[in-house]
Amino acid sequence: MGVIHVDFLTEANTINAAYYSALLETEIKEKIRSKRKRGGKRVAFLHDNARPHTAKTTMATISKLKWDLLPHPPYSPDLAPSDFYLFGQLKSHLQGMRFADNDAVIHSVREWICRQPKDFYEKGIRMLPERWKKCIESGGEYFEE
Repeated sequence: MGVIHVDFLTEANTINAAYYSALLETEIKEKIRSKRKRGGKRVAFLHDNARPHTAKTTMATISKLKWDLLPHPPYSPDLAPSDFYLFGQLKSHLQGMRFADNDAVIHSVREWICRQPKDFYEKGIRMLPERWKKCIESGGEYFEE
């Protein structure tokens, strides 16, 4: 499916449970709906255990949306495709670049995300079962590639 939503906050804002829940109920829900060709299948949703993601408000929103929340152990960036795959690739792309302002950064990031082929994102998702297995084998400890 690829990236369906990228959110850039202004300097004065932070993500809290109310913000995140509203995002799920509006933009993300609609983007998931528009990407799916057939209705009926439930959404398997994966996010990390950041406080806004695990807050009661957010959990109630996910329940209301009838999404299946995939388990994610605390403090496990090894298990989030965005952390172990996407952000590293994006960071490599941006390395050494200089930007005139925040809008230029945003433009560059969005452009890079859009240029990635479909199989780029599928690869990150396909890596999950092996990463889960490594996490179990390491007793939940951090592991190297």
